[in-house]
Amino acid sequence: MASSRSLALFLLCILLPAHPISTALLFGGGKSAAGGKAALDGEWRPATATWYGDAEGDGSDGGACGYGTLVDVVPMKARVGSVSPVLFKDGEGCGACYKVKCLDRGICSRRAVTVIVTDECPGGLCAFGRTHFDLSGAAFSRMAVAGAGGRLRDRGELSVVYRRTACKYGGKNIAFRVNEGSTNFWLSLLVEFEDGEGDIGSMQIKQANSVQWLDMRHVWGATWCLVRGPLVGPFSVRLTTLSARKTLTARDVIPKNWTPKATYTSRLNFEVSL
Repeated sequence: MASSRSLALFLLCILLPAHPISTALLFGGGKSAAGGKAALDGEWRPATATWYGDAEGDGSDGGACGYGTLVDVVPMKARVGSVSPVLFKDGEGCGACYKVKCLDRGICSRRAVTVIVTDECPGGLCAFGRTHFDLSGAAFSRMAVAGAGGRLRDRGELSVVYRRTACKYGGKNIAFRVNEGSTNFWLSLLVEFEDGEGDIGSMQIKQANSVQWLDMRHVWGATWCLVRGPLVGPFSVRLTTLSARKTLTARDVIPKNWTPKATYTSRLNFEVSL
């Protein structure tokens, strides 16, 4: 029997319009021009930051992007971050990487911490179009000078600056996790470990012995789906980044005898650049 999560993904896949209504807009988040463009120009931009969880903890367990236990292990471990809707972008911002640093020279170091978007903070300090980072205790503490992590955490909310940076997953290639509940008539994929921009703007799939690329629908977080069938593997997957529209094709990456909850790793990745 399919889990409640897989059932929810299936219902979203068949019920959502091609361009889902933003929950941020429904609940007062909205999108700012600077946040929506993802700041690929390399300029430092103003934001605010807080921290959550254990003081030296690694951050969220799972998160709205759907990465699950990946956030607990290297290369994501201690680098995860929850961001406001202007950066989360209904989940299309999942996987993007940012450098964040605080500004008080009396307690902040000059180095920036690198954060991977794995979760959303939809309310409070993150609402009403604000650009906000809610960081793990470990990531927040790394912005301080040596020995001052505790004093920095005591500040609570900080003024910070941020900019996009290329994601680097240390030799890992892009992988596709087949979500639980997937069948030959409903296929749901989670994208992992994209170098470079890290975010995905569109995703297509091609069946065995076919020349037709089928558009997948963005459900939420880093999850995409397709309702059509019967679907016949092996499947090739084509990704296009959200910000710079770079394209990558992983041919026959998902085998004919694929199974739900399995992860299939490609032999390629995007360039480590923006």
